[in-house]
Amino acid sequence: MMVRQRFRGLFQKYLLVLFMAVAIPLAINGVIEAWLGYRDQRARLDQLLGIQATSAAARIHGFIDGITNELGWLVQLPWTDDPDERRRTDALRLFRQAPAVVGLALLDQRGRERLYVSRIGLNRIDSRTDRSADPAVVGARSARIWFGDVRYNRGSEPYLIVAISGNRASAGTLIAEVNLKLIWDVISAIKVGKTGFAFVLDRPGRLIAHPDISLVLRGAEEATSKPFQAKRDAIGRAGVGFATGRDVQGHEVAAAAAPVAGPDWTVVVEQPLSEAFGPIYAALWRTAELLLAGTIFSGLLAYALAHRMTEPIRLLEEGTERIGAGLFDHRITIETGDEFQRLADSFNRMAAELALAQEHQERIARLKRFLAPQVADLVDRTGDDSVLDGRRTEVVVVFCDLRGFTSFSAGVTPEEVMSVLSEYYEVLGRAITTFAATLTTFSGDGLMVLVNAPVPVEEPALRAVDLAVEMQRSVQELIACWRARGYQIGFGVGLASGSGTVGRIGYESRFDYTAIGSVVNLAARLCASAADREILMDAEVAEAVKDRRPLKGLGNRPIKGYDETIPVFRISFDAPSKT
Repeated sequence: MMVRQRFRGLFQKYLLVLFMAVAIPLAINGVIEAWLGYRDQRARLDQLLGIQATSAAARIHGFIDGITNELGWLVQLPWTDDPDERRRTDALRLFRQAPAVVGLALLDQRGRERLYVSRIGLNRIDSRTDRSADPAVVGARSARIWFGDVRYNRGSEPYLIVAISGNRASAGTLIAEVNLKLIWDVISAIKVGKTGFAFVLDRPGRLIAHPDISLVLRGAEEATSKPFQAKRDAIGRAGVGFATGRDVQGHEVAAAAAPVAGPDWTVVVEQPLSEAFGPIYAALWRTAELLLAGTIFSGLLAYALAHRMTEPIRLLEEGTERIGAGLFDHRITIETGDEFQRLADSFNRMAAELALAQEHQERIARLKRFLAPQVADLVDRTGDDSVLDGRRTEVVVVFCDLRGFTSFSAGVTPEEVMSVLSEYYEVLGRAITTFAATLTTFSGDGLMVLVNAPVPVEEPALRAVDLAVEMQRSVQELIACWRARGYQIGFGVGLASGSGTVGRIGYESRFDYTAIGSVVNLAARLCASAADREILMDAEVAEAVKDRRPLKGLGNRPIKGYDETIPVFRISFDAPSKT
């Protein structure tokens, strides 16, 4: 039984405080309000500078991230021993898309330089210079994206070395020189108040971006960077909040800093104190003129109430941040007997419901990675996932992949490859879902599907054959469109039925459902033997569907990995089925 608690409204509390404030002299009240105003203004300034610094750091990171994203497209394809003119074309195209990049070096998987193009120097093609020991190459191989220290070209323009390795070792490594002078466009657009601005320092504290570009061009000089470095160090000593100091003209300023992820830079924003505290100074003078009299009693009471309100608000703010970070087990304890306590109770109920919703969504997402949606929903509703445990069972394995896909992907752009794969997986996914099959793995253009596991179905062989027919029919419609666009691609399917071991495999935070056994190998070999438009199956599948689907025996065929020939059967995907 829930016990109803008595709450006193904030309206009653404020009414009492305001009544007492009117009844006493206003002088002390004015002083307290002025002090609170100063504190709030300082807090707002701290928050404003922090937000500005974080926003500026995010914009600088976006600038760098945009460049690395563009560079990443050049390390997608594997290297061969032949000269690759297309990479040179891609590199020159990147120069147009990323004006900040002034030089590119493309290295193969052994760290040999295969291409170097530059806006300001001589190009080199297939020099094969061994650069595997270059710190940039070593760093990119260990962290994929590596940022070097800033250097100053001819003692003025700041340059950054960025190295990126491909997702596969065969894609090699890219080393780029980036002219940081173009960050001026980003920094000059950042304004703090009317006269405040931002600047960027590298790891050692040298100036690499400032609205006054002449200072950047002298950033290699210690005398130029020293005042800015001192300001960054003062912020670090302050620990939290903003720090105060003096600018190059000797004016007092307030400054805050934020790190730039990746190259380990620091963005500092500053605003003159005269501007930052200008409103509060004016308010203080007006308060001093208008509120000469007041009482200590009303001031202390107002301060006590403000303090009583601050703590619940702080707890609610902290709780909101933790919930936003995904910590749904966090709870807030507020016992004020008013709307704050009611809000905290509602907050705690919301957190509990979010935790349950997240757990449910994660469970469904894990299941739907390898189960048909209807099977995943069934397991979730019953709460029994024992069907996913390892066991020995009769299963029909379906393998399929595209014919000629490797040569096709080598001759078109990455965007075209991804577009074809997206269309391909879309139609296969619909077919797999329709027949309630289980997708276990897909790699490149190949898929492996199980029928009769983890949930048993009636006539699994017949369902698997119908699934294969639907897959061929759907993909062939796509192939007709692809060939109209000049793509020479085919599609083959292989099926095998037999006993296999099925179950979950992986580790705590990442599981897949799969099957192992000779039936899997046989299905894969049949798929590899299938030509375009063919669906090949073993004798066990053929025996199960021979009276209801039109089959054609192809005789005994040698299958790679098997000592003896194996009887193979074929079904036409556009032939009418028998009832």
